[in-house]
Amino acid sequence: MAVMNMVQAINSALDFKLKDDESVVVYGEDVGLEGGVFRVTEGLQKKYGEKRVFDTPLAESMIIGTGVGMAAGGLRPVAEIQFSGFIYPGFNQIISHVSRMRNRSRGTITCPMVIRAPYGGGVRALEMHSESLEAVYGHIPGLKVVMPATPYDAKGLMIAAIEDNDPVMFLEPKKVYRAIKQEVPEDPYRIKIGKAKIAQEGEQITVVAYGAMLRTAQQGIAKAKKDGISVELIDLRTIFPMDTDTIIESVKKTGRILIVHEAARSFGVAAEIMSLVNEEAFLYLEAPPTRLTGFDTIVPFPMGEDLYFPDADRVYHHIKKVVEF
Repeated sequence: MAVMNMVQAINSALDFKLKDDESVVVYGEDVGLEGGVFRVTEGLQKKYGEKRVFDTPLAESMIIGTGVGMAAGGLRPVAEIQFSGFIYPGFNQIISHVSRMRNRSRGTITCPMVIRAPYGGGVRALEMHSESLEAVYGHIPGLKVVMPATPYDAKGLMIAAIEDNDPVMFLEPKKVYRAIKQEVPEDPYRIKIGKAKIAQEGEQITVVAYGAMLRTAQQGIAKAKKDGISVELIDLRTIFPMDTDTIIESVKKTGRILIVHEAARSFGVAAEIMSLVNEEAFLYLEAPPTRLTGFDTIVPFPMGEDLYFPDADRVYHHIKKVVEF
């Protein structure tokens, strides 16, 4: 075991797959020589050479489009988009080619490609550096969407994503990159894509979170615990495919649910989960399904950032409101 932050854990996963599988290539803007803007790929070019880990022009459409060709040709490309807010020039490639290759070829060609992108706010960044649009990608058939919350999960999910024969959007919470450390095995391991984790068992209310909001949810739950409220916390880990069974079984036990995410409120992941609970566990509910999210506006500049994102106090008050309904 080694103590790692998320940056180190993802680097460890990439290191293993580059060593393990010669078809894996890692590339993107400043990914090679500089090791990426957040240093996630630091040292990999020196270790594996410029043909396996390389820099690209500032051209997201090209980065993703060439990945489609590489994947169809037998490689396993891992493309980094420097910030998730920069991905939009390549969106045509994602929705027209990456996600459709298996269907278009009736299964004769797959697209085993990973698109990595740091997402979310809370780091005092500039415009288009704090986006959280995972619901957009979750709505695209043929694309898997992974959002780890911890270093341990990040390594296991990254290895699983690279080995997957379908494309994976791997969204990394930049707020968590160096915020926490935990023991992570130095040897390889996999975490199944599409399987949530019960991070904490409880009896009175289910709280669902993912990515950077898992830590925020834990802080709010700690406040609720002082009031004697028993909370079950689910780390979703994967937006699509979603582990609906774990969510429904938990709600059937607790009778209540609160979903927390930093993305905008309307048409989001929380709305999807609320709909699911109403369809599958309505008769078990003791309070309306509730969501705590960001607002339906662009993420503000640093001065207003703290007003946008859910925090521990808001999580605590929403838990109390649902339990006391």
